[in-house]
Amino acid sequence: MDVLTREQRHRNMCNIKGKDTKIEILLRSALREKGFRYRKNYGKLPGKPDIVLTKYKIAVFCDSEFFHGKDWEQLEEKLRKSDHAEFWINKISKNRLRDDEVNKKLNYLGWKVIRFWGNEIKKNPYDCIQVIEEAIYDSLFAEEYE
Repeated sequence: MDVLTREQRHRNMCNIKGKDTKIEILLRSALREKGFRYRKNYGKLPGKPDIVLTKYKIAVFCDSEFFHGKDWEQLEEKLRKSDHAEFWINKISKNRLRDDEVNKKLNYLGWKVIRFWGNEIKKNPYDCIQVIEEAIYDSLFAEEYE
């Protein structure tokens, strides 16, 4: 395992983007191809969702596996053996709690929340589009019977 110097690690961390990530761009491109209109990084909603289909009240988040704690039990165990374990465990735990709170707030406001892991998007963005299309269908179907 390569060990980074403090400066190398700092430079790497500074290059991690918060918006317009590769996974977001990939999913947005697939949505555009299918003819969907959306807003990106929509600040009028809690959590500033990465992609919002306002017409259908659908908020989409593109989450990286590391920073949002995919398979948290295994990741946490791995982090415990690493440098800066306390920092990373604390940071990712807070991210997970914040994600749950954002989901609850959006649901309370009547929004459907969809979260995709980065690798899901990379592997097959069109599977993700299918999930979004099903949510759109569900929202249209629900409107008919209200």
